[in-house]
Amino acid sequence: MRVILERSNLLKSLSHVYRVVERRNTIPILSNVLLSADGQSLELKATDLDLSVTEATAANVEQAGATTVPAHLLHDIVRKLPDGSEVMLKLDESGNSMTVAAGRSSFRLQCLPKADFPELAASGFSHMFRMESSDLRDLIDKTQFAISTEETRYYLNGIYFHAVEVDGKLKLRSVATDGHRLARAEIEAPAGCEGMPGIIIPRKTVGELQKLVDDPDVAVTVELSETKIRFTIGAIVLTSKLIDGTFPDYQRVIPTGNDKELIIDRQSFSAAVDRVSTVSSERGRAVKLSITEGQVTLTVNNPDSGSATEEIPAGYESDPIEIGFNARYLLDVAGQLSGSDAKFMLADAGSPTIIQDTSDTATLYVLMPMRV
Repeated sequence: MRVILERSNLLKSLSHVYRVVERRNTIPILSNVLLSADGQSLELKATDLDLSVTEATAANVEQAGATTVPAHLLHDIVRKLPDGSEVMLKLDESGNSMTVAAGRSSFRLQCLPKADFPELAASGFSHMFRMESSDLRDLIDKTQFAISTEETRYYLNGIYFHAVEVDGKLKLRSVATDGHRLARAEIEAPAGCEGMPGIIIPRKTVGELQKLVDDPDVAVTVELSETKIRFTIGAIVLTSKLIDGTFPDYQRVIPTGNDKELIIDRQSFSAAVDRVSTVSSERGRAVKLSITEGQVTLTVNNPDSGSATEEIPAGYESDPIEIGFNARYLLDVAGQLSGSDAKFMLADAGSPTIIQDTSDTATLYVLMPMRV
């Protein structure tokens, strides 16, 4: 194998695939990226056995071939090469090492044979549809912060994607919850979603997707079955196993009888929560909202360091209510809202609260209260 290509092209493709590779691996081949040179392109592929990312980039292939080299090491080398340089990748005749050369720099990397590189079987997809990358990004961005990190409840360690009928129209919906908060977003369902199985996309796959759907003008092809999903984004193909579990009936958590409406300026509220939570011993400490007509008073009490209060004007015309929330969760939700005002629908101090943008009814957040 002998290939010459632009450093910028190689670095861009490497940065898309190498992140899949865990830094500590008990299986040596999983530390490597597979390089396959053929025709006029170099294909790069990395996997952790649950997730694989492949990308092809334009290259001058003088001699076709394939090998695997340490992914993080190759990325670090290419990242440090001079901008605008041409990189030559050359496999020696024994196949045990590969030379990476650019200008006056030359590196020799140990290789493992292509035959050892595991394949994540990607066949038997039952459904296929296309969607705008901006829509996919929205579904992910608005919900991923609520993914649970508790490994024992593994079925909550991802985003639940499913098609659902709302007022006679089919919607593609994403939901994530950790038991303390819930995030739900939806878009008009693309053609091909009909009858798709409800699937749980793992947290790591969600994180990689977020980084790959950065071009709003690219359409994404989604193929899925009950066990796997594949995203094709331009020249990038991401294939992932799905979480094998049943997502809970989240609809039961979303309250329907909350009749106390609070409208508040989102940025003022977020800044106030951030300020008063400074005296908390940790970010998880509760902030108390004392809501009366036209005003919300935020209070944090920490027996070790002191207390803080702040008043902000608000639109509220129901009975006064006092309710506590995790300050960090409030900030997370406020950070997801995009409108100027946030709408809280409350019931009482012990019941979950709905938070939405006043302008976007398709996205909603549910927060469980804390005792204060």
